[in-house]
Amino acid sequence: MVVWTVANQKGGVGKTTSTITLGGLLADQGLRVLLVDTDPHASLSYYFGIESEELDLSVYNLFLESSTKEQVLQTLCPTQYPNIDILPATMGLATLDRALGKKGGMGLVLKKAIHLIEDEYDYVLIDCPPILGVLMVNALAASDRIIVPVQTEFLALKGLERMINTLDIMQGEQADPFKYTIVPTMFDKRTKASLITYRKLQDIYFGKVWSGVIPIDTNFRNASQARKVPSDYLSSSRGVIAYKKLLNALIDEHKRLIS
Repeated sequence: MVVWTVANQKGGVGKTTSTITLGGLLADQGLRVLLVDTDPHASLSYYFGIESEELDLSVYNLFLESSTKEQVLQTLCPTQYPNIDILPATMGLATLDRALGKKGGMGLVLKKAIHLIEDEYDYVLIDCPPILGVLMVNALAASDRIIVPVQTEFLALKGLERMINTLDIMQGEQADPFKYTIVPTMFDKRTKASLITYRKLQDIYFGKVWSGVIPIDTNFRNASQARKVPSDYLSSSRGVIAYKKLLNALIDEHKRLIS
């Protein structure tokens, strides 16, 4: 089982879109995919028609007590796609830092829960809130690779700087170095800002930035309204084609590392 975390300490950069699109493309290949929603706003859960506040169990419950495999499986929600399940979020997640932030041993809750069901899935994709706290720490600690979407505009560079600083700080607690890939998103080749930001990303974070870009594509919004993964809504859209290239690059890099 491969675990990817999609994270950035800035909102609106394409984290949930990246999680859904990559998850859908993996499912298209016949792979079993688990999407984990750790954002209290529960956008990922709602995308698939899950009314999070009506749920009896969610990711929140995994933090309340030590979980068994049966409990984790009971928390899963199916989607309209046979190969995609979700560990859903609820607003209760917003209280975790206040309730449990100072409690010891809370940084590996999600990793342990996912490990219990590792035989059930080929890939796990974790969607993060844009705030550093218990949830993001758990998501980062659970991942084999961190995908960092960055909108190609000037203000997004500051958010990326905070994110990389967070990884550097957390690195001291990890046995293995974090593996991460920066993904330029919402790229508009017609604008000077996008072009300059993309060049700055390549210069400042050389070797860590995916060579491609995810372009602006209104089909992502349309797919969201239809509650379909983008590859199901319109597989030939330029956005989906770009994510296919990204997925291939991520898979190739994973194969290289384990070979």
